[in-house]
Amino acid sequence: MANNRGRRRRFGAIRKLPSGRYQARYPGPDGVMRPAPETFATTADADDWLAEKQTEIRRGDWRDPEAGAVRFRAYADKWVEERELAPLTADLYRYLLDKHLTAFEDDDLDEITAPRVREWRAERLRVTGAKTITAKAYRFLKAVMETAVDDELIQRNPCRIKGAGKEKAAERRIATVVQVDALAEAVGMRWRLMVYLGAYGPMRPEELAGLRRRDVDLDNLRIRVRLAEPERMNGRRVQGDTKSEAGTRTVILPAFLRRELRWHLESYAKPGPDGLLFVGEKGAPFRRSTFGRKWRRAREIVGMPEGFRFYDLRHTGHTLSTRSGATLKDTMVRAGQSSEKAALIYQHSDDDRQQEVAAGLDATVRKARQEAAAVPEQERPAPDDQRSGTNLARGE
Repeated sequence: MANNRGRRRRFGAIRKLPSGRYQARYPGPDGVMRPAPETFATTADADDWLAEKQTEIRRGDWRDPEAGAVRFRAYADKWVEERELAPLTADLYRYLLDKHLTAFEDDDLDEITAPRVREWRAERLRVTGAKTITAKAYRFLKAVMETAVDDELIQRNPCRIKGAGKEKAAERRIATVVQVDALAEAVGMRWRLMVYLGAYGPMRPEELAGLRRRDVDLDNLRIRVRLAEPERMNGRRVQGDTKSEAGTRTVILPAFLRRELRWHLESYAKPGPDGLLFVGEKGAPFRRSTFGRKWRRAREIVGMPEGFRFYDLRHTGHTLSTRSGATLKDTMVRAGQSSEKAALIYQHSDDDRQQEVAAGLDATVRKARQEAAAVPEQERPAPDDQRSGTNLARGE
């Protein structure tokens, strides 16, 4: 054992406690004296520990041991507030904090370890069986903890489970032309145009909610998508930008929708240039819950699978457009999608090409309707005879 008597210590200090053990302290880069988290049996052990701390400081690897003593919930709330998030994204993160990440809310950041994260994830999957929402919660947790690493509050991100943040999307369902017509009929006269624009626009629900009269060019069968009005969890709509820059677009409609569009403008749209295109029975912006009940009822009447969502009408539109001869770039422009793939930069889809796509879609729907009308009723397939289609919008 080393004998330190008679030698002046160059870094830190050691003192013997009444218990007979030794306490070590050292000055951090900020000049504050910090004690070791434990005591030592010998001065040699204390010396070794001080030498390690001195090396960390010299190499720039030292971190304040109190830095991680920040409550996770307070840090996560601040993380959400400091980012310019879309309202629905902020709502989702707060929902995850309130419902799925409560196991960590009272913990300090440095108390959240890799084993605890694995235990939390396993418990979530076992109790809820919800793989998708658990993956979202894990990704959010990982993002918050990664920022804590950048802020030098913790040394390493404890979220290190491979593939835990990935969601395996179910195969997208599509409807036939006949089924889209049946859904439009079953949902009611006020909402039938919404079904058609969702399928043949193809427009997102929040884009449909933001449409005004001035966005509609009936003569040229064009609709300008300028903004989105998603409904937040509190039931209020918030006006904002479309999902991406590509979402701001002009959609050229197939000719068979001219009558539907004119009739809806005359019967249901609010008056004036800023009048909403779609409103509820009392003239107010429609509620997601109210329309959802009508949609589920229509789906039941038509015999569509329970998992067929209104949003799946977009995938129907994608598929039918492609079958009509549209390129991938054409469908991206039409649906307001963006992509970083370099190959797509060199493809071009202008108004003339979009006019061709709309004409092809018009011909496809008209042909399908004629063929369906020519089949005797007793020979027609059951409404729930769902045919799968290629998912051209995977990852959206």
